[in-house]
Amino acid sequence: MKQTGTWSPLTRAGLLLGVLALGLGIQGCAGTKVERVDAAEEIALTDQWNATDSRLVADSMIDDMLSFPWIERFQTETGQIRPVVIIQTIDNRSHQQIPVETFVNDLRRAGIRSGRVDFVAAADQRGEIREERTEQQQFSRPDTAKPFGEEIGADFALSGTITSIVDQLNNRRVTFYQTDLVLIDLKTNRQVWAGQNKIQKIQQRSRFGF
Repeated sequence: MKQTGTWSPLTRAGLLLGVLALGLGIQGCAGTKVERVDAAEEIALTDQWNATDSRLVADSMIDDMLSFPWIERFQTETGQIRPVVIIQTIDNRSHQQIPVETFVNDLRRAGIRSGRVDFVAAADQRGEIREERTEQQQFSRPDTAKPFGEEIGADFALSGTITSIVDQLNNRRVTFYQTDLVLIDLKTNRQVWAGQNKIQKIQQRSRFGF
């Protein structure tokens, strides 16, 4: 005679495992959390170059650049209070894909915030600005159109490189970043400042690896 309404021990065990798996899956999905934090707060998940490195290196190097005697000598010789700087190429020669544009913007921001230097548009920006000026001659009210030939020439050019060295042994890895910048007098090609910043990070390998 066939029995109904009862499950075998094997069936009950299978159902129990299924319920547990479903519960763990739901818990895993519910455990995902996104938290908004202050952009100035350092969150170092790895030994990679990050936004905090970019900002701190830029601030430090601009402070060092403005501490050298070239700026006082320029002011004395020209009577100009703030020298004009153009940021040229910053080469990333490190092992990491560093967003150099972010670092350039941090450099420019630190310099402008100091109130001691001015910056002019980089080469890739000047084309769009000149195109806008050209359109103003045709479409803007004459008393508001900006004339040609009034651009300010840079007095100094800033350029440099970012390099890195990675050293690894067993469960430890040391990553070293070095940023070198130079400031060149555009009139004389004289190098008036050379700055260097070094960062060293140690990362301990977890059981999942680097």
